[in-house]
Amino acid sequence: MSAAATMLRERTESRTLIALAVALPITLWIASEIEMNLFMAFVLWVLIALRTILHDNRTAVRVTLAALVVWAIALPFFQESGGGFIEDATLALAYTVFALGLNIIVGFAGLLDLGYVAFFALGALTAGWFMSGFFTSAGGGEGWSLFVGEPASTLPGIHMNFLLVIIIAVVITTIAGMLIGLPTLRLRGDYIAIVTLAFGEIIGRIVINGDTLVIRGQQLTAGRQGITPIDKIDLPFLEPFESLELRPWYFVALAMVFLALFVNYRLRDSRLGRAWIALREDEVAAASMGVPLVKTKLLAYGTGAAFGGIAGAFIASYLNTVNADQFAFSFSIFVLAMVILGGIGSIEGVMLGAIVLSFINNNLIPDVFNDYPSKVGLDFDLTELSFGIFGFLLVIMMVLRPEGLIPERRRKMELVEHVGTGTTVGVGAAEEKPYEARV
Repeated sequence: MSAAATMLRERTESRTLIALAVALPITLWIASEIEMNLFMAFVLWVLIALRTILHDNRTAVRVTLAALVVWAIALPFFQESGGGFIEDATLALAYTVFALGLNIIVGFAGLLDLGYVAFFALGALTAGWFMSGFFTSAGGGEGWSLFVGEPASTLPGIHMNFLLVIIIAVVITTIAGMLIGLPTLRLRGDYIAIVTLAFGEIIGRIVINGDTLVIRGQQLTAGRQGITPIDKIDLPFLEPFESLELRPWYFVALAMVFLALFVNYRLRDSRLGRAWIALREDEVAAASMGVPLVKTKLLAYGTGAAFGGIAGAFIASYLNTVNADQFAFSFSIFVLAMVILGGIGSIEGVMLGAIVLSFINNNLIPDVFNDYPSKVGLDFDLTELSFGIFGFLLVIMMVLRPEGLIPERRRKMELVEHVGTGTTVGVGAAEEKPYEARV
């Protein structure tokens, strides 16, 4: 290693240590503001510090990742079960599933999707249809149930076990994802974004006006009135979940995140994942190398949509309602911001971006910083500027760290180390023209 490279490495390591030292008091302060146990916050900082410092040691990385899993499982036992932190943490995990699903479409395959809220809506509606009294005529008006206990089994409507509803939601959203993919097969870039935006708006309008679509005396949706109440999760051999006992909800959301992570990692390293990455880098080159564009794009949309349906069904049961106001276009931008903030294509980065933005949106802005403007004589709530704050964060990220908080390896090489840009290196490099990597 040359002297210049050694000096650069030492400078990078010193900056990393300084950043970690500064992060410790900030972590503890934020933990106290969001009502997180300080001991668990300190343990989290230690694990992240070890993961950052020993990133070149594969054994250490695996050990720290396993320790982070144990930390996530143990976290709710150090918190009040019905407290605000567990509530926000459960929502953050659900949003993480959304972000990991969108990352498959945007990060892996490079297909800009601005209508991801449609899959949230379809998943939530599935829970509303099959876990409530919405279909009043089911069972001759007496109700129909499958693998659920009392009192849901004795109520009018259709009441199915949450695990079965998840399967139905996956089927519905996967089909919808492939349908949205069909019009985009010959499109690229901004044109894909326009089509997906239109699809999201169409689903939103259907949810709002579905109370006027009557089939055999039954409405398609409840419109702005919403479908409520939604059955609580009722898993085999466990008591039905309760609104004030949030630990079971947290563990179900955590299990969903683990499932999403397993699928993401396996897909990224699979033949299909490599086809998605080739499609993202250069569609023409991928097609010339034999990548089936139709199949590859449809699988990306379908797989990403399935996770949106899973998280949507969970949130519907968790919030006890399905309301048309939940499915605004802003939700798609919110999830896309998680992917961009964490690092497009980076699984770990997307997780971090989802958790950070979720806590900022659900805790820091409305509860911690909301009254700060009034302290300086300004007459407004900070919640009115929430999306402006998100936009400001994204601008800062694009200027200071465009690759994201935890960048994907290829994007880091292109944006930070400038590998793949400029004049080629090697035999005949002096005669070759400069080329630019297509991101």
